[in-house]
Amino acid sequence: MNRLLATFGNTVIATAFAATALAATALVTTASAQEHTAAAPGAEVYFISPRAGAVLHGPFVVRFGLKGMGIAPAGIKFDNTGHHHLLVDTDLSQLKLDAPLPVSDKIRHFGKGQTETELTLAPGKHTLELLFADYQHVPFDPPLHSKKITITVEQ
Repeated sequence: MNRLLATFGNTVIATAFAATALAATALVTTASAQEHTAAAPGAEVYFISPRAGAVLHGPFVVRFGLKGMGIAPAGIKFDNTGHHHLLVDTDLSQLKLDAPLPVSDKIRHFGKGQTETELTLAPGKHTLELLFADYQHVPFDPPLHSKKITITVEQ
């Protein structure tokens, strides 16, 4: 038996490791599904700038506001904190809000704890909405989001 383990030891270890990793993934997935965090009572997310209806040129700065909670980078679990996500031309109802938000041009992550960004959008009308999420990029329940604003970008 020792010789068999010595000869095939790496395979046994790799198989055991794979099984452990699979079990851990299942546990994390189950825990994530059960760990749907509520935002602090009275918390608000809002735009400092731009204002709804703004007409903007070229790259512009978007500043995020937060009241009643704190900012923490993604991956850092601390009560009543989270980080911003900026929805560009995206409706909140289209998102899966009980899972980590995906990264795309329409769902921009600010997982380092940023509270502003420089944004470049094509000319035309666009909508912007902030969505605050926990340390795992999962939106709070109920979702903590800003009012959706419409802006116009001109060349």
